[in-house]
Amino acid sequence: MSPFEIGLISVIAIVAMIYLGVYIPVALGLVSVISVWIIRDNPNLALNLLKSAVGDSVREYAFATIPLFTFMGLLVSKAGLGADIYAVMNRIFYNIRGGVGMATVGANAGFAAVTGSSIASASVFAKVAVPEMLKLGYTKRFAVGVVAGSSVLGMIIPPSAMLIIYALVVEQSVGDMFLAGVVPGLLLTLAYIVAIFLMGRLTPRFVGGNAIEGGSVAEKPTVTQSHMVGFIATGGLVLVVLGGIYTGYLTPIESGAAGAGLALIIALFRGRVTLGGFWSALLETGHITAAILFLITAASLYQRMLGMAGLPNAMADLLMTYNLGFTEVMIIYVLLMIFLGTILDTASIILVVVPLFLPLVEPLGVSLVWFGIVTVIGAEIGLLTPPLGISCFVIKSTLDNPDITLKDVFMGALPFAFIMLLVLIVIISFPALSIAILG
Repeated sequence: MSPFEIGLISVIAIVAMIYLGVYIPVALGLVSVISVWIIRDNPNLALNLLKSAVGDSVREYAFATIPLFTFMGLLVSKAGLGADIYAVMNRIFYNIRGGVGMATVGANAGFAAVTGSSIASASVFAKVAVPEMLKLGYTKRFAVGVVAGSSVLGMIIPPSAMLIIYALVVEQSVGDMFLAGVVPGLLLTLAYIVAIFLMGRLTPRFVGGNAIEGGSVAEKPTVTQSHMVGFIATGGLVLVVLGGIYTGYLTPIESGAAGAGLALIIALFRGRVTLGGFWSALLETGHITAAILFLITAASLYQRMLGMAGLPNAMADLLMTYNLGFTEVMIIYVLLMIFLGTILDTASIILVVVPLFLPLVEPLGVSLVWFGIVTVIGAEIGLLTPPLGISCFVIKSTLDNPDITLKDVFMGALPFAFIMLLVLIVIISFPALSIAILG
């Protein structure tokens, strides 16, 4: 077999192994080492490449953003800021049909800006928002669909682990990726809120809600002083993290350190973190960081294998042979993202597919920062679609409610997946929405 054929088979083997449940770095590393061994008929070369990939990857200074932002997100979650943001947002939207859903979207956007985790958002708001919506007569599919749909904001609104992983894979600035994610994240948040408002009027049976005199669907919720303190503290964190990067006063790493320090102060001030909780957050940060570093190391080896197999050059030749333009390439890419998103998680897609498509998009003269936003949003649609749909599975397991089936969660999330697709089309059509902020 030719190196190209070996490389092509290796990509298919990696996707199959990940789908079958093999740990992503193991699949990437194992197949890459074996492929290099076969291509060059030299086991020593394969092992030396592995050694080189480990050394080069771990020494990247930008990796320091991972433990810092992870630690900040864990402390924010332990401090209970998600419930505080939700309480304030619920007060703002309480007298609108679907208002609790709008509050959930707004709270998820705020929570995402200080955690960067879709899984954390899905878990927190499944406990906080779904019982509240069911109590007020909203349908179960609408309740879980809102939480599932808005949970993906955690991967788009910075700081986001997926944006960091993409930045490291394609060697782009983490700070630029964070800034580029702000407008698309806010645009998706606004699109969700507008969609819920329209659903309440056009499809009231899907939304539900106990309409009472004056058009209100809920009793006026109470916002305590503690809620306001938490809400303001969250705003302060966002200002420090994103404001520091945007003004250039802080680098992404310095911003992560400042955010983590401020999150610790907030958690201690509110009495939400004990010594045991602090140690637990440190351990979890270590586990998450190690897992991500393992991912990036395996991805580095995978990219080197692709280069030896000649796949990137073959993809570039394909572009020239069929005279594919910007529109055709983006249609193929988005469809592939959505399809793979139904069977793989976002990190897997970024690590496996992006290195293959870079030779196709770079000759088109597009911004790789913008391309990263398109990649993350396209892959995140898969979090809401079967059979994988990680956010949907998290919500189902968190609720532990036999009356709410996994089918209910997926069906409820379907309209929000469609809204994500529409927003993605807008961002592809108008790249300035994501990169104009970079100046």
